[in-house]
Amino acid sequence: MSIVTNALVIKVNDSGESDRIVTLLSAELGVVRAFANRAKKINGRMNAATQTFCYGEFTLYAGKDSYTVDSVTSKEVFFGLREDIVKLALGQYFCTLALDLVPEGEPAPDSLRVILNSLSFLEKGRRSCDFLKSVTELKLLSLAGFTPNLTACSVCGENPAGNVGFDIAGGTFSCGKHGRGDIVITPGVLTAMRHIISSPVDRIYSFTLTPQDEKLLGSVCERFAVRHTGRNLKALEFYNNVKEGEAQ
Repeated sequence: MSIVTNALVIKVNDSGESDRIVTLLSAELGVVRAFANRAKKINGRMNAATQTFCYGEFTLYAGKDSYTVDSVTSKEVFFGLREDIVKLALGQYFCTLALDLVPEGEPAPDSLRVILNSLSFLEKGRRSCDFLKSVTELKLLSLAGFTPNLTACSVCGENPAGNVGFDIAGGTFSCGKHGRGDIVITPGVLTAMRHIISSPVDRIYSFTLTPQDEKLLGSVCERFAVRHTGRNLKALEFYNNVKEGEAQ
């Protein structure tokens, strides 16, 4: 049986001398792995289309125990990410998050759109790396069921006007009268987080913050991502190291 799906290549493993195993983020199938026979051949018809960051229309043959890529038509390859080591590292981190958070075999159109939109903004330099990282982390976590409860203070139920304390593990906040949580966040950061988790995918990028609040949002979202993925994110560590090295 053949299945046609729009998908992004989020991971590639070599298999023998000429084949690849590609991990795809598919609108219809979520995360799925498939064999791409002869994909490593330089002049092969699937060489470029089965590399990381390639988005296209994949025709997959569903065998008894696995999928095989029958054909693929590229729609976007994001070549520009490979020209900037910081953007490349961040794009790889986005793919790692998808691999960790999106279930296998279940439709994931919104998660795919988040990754594609973030890669597009990243490649074109339309928003800062730190901004895109925060938005992508928090939205993917929310879509995966790790949505923080940001409606009101978790203790008294009030919606304070000032700074609040955010609880990383619980995904809740408390007003100043009831503790400082793990990290104190400003009203601007709280509003941004509410916007990200509640807005349709195409609108999650439509806000601005001061440089200080953007940095704070980055810290909150990163700590929340590390805590709730339950993994030591090597791709995140690599991105942070690369970014620090480029800044020096």
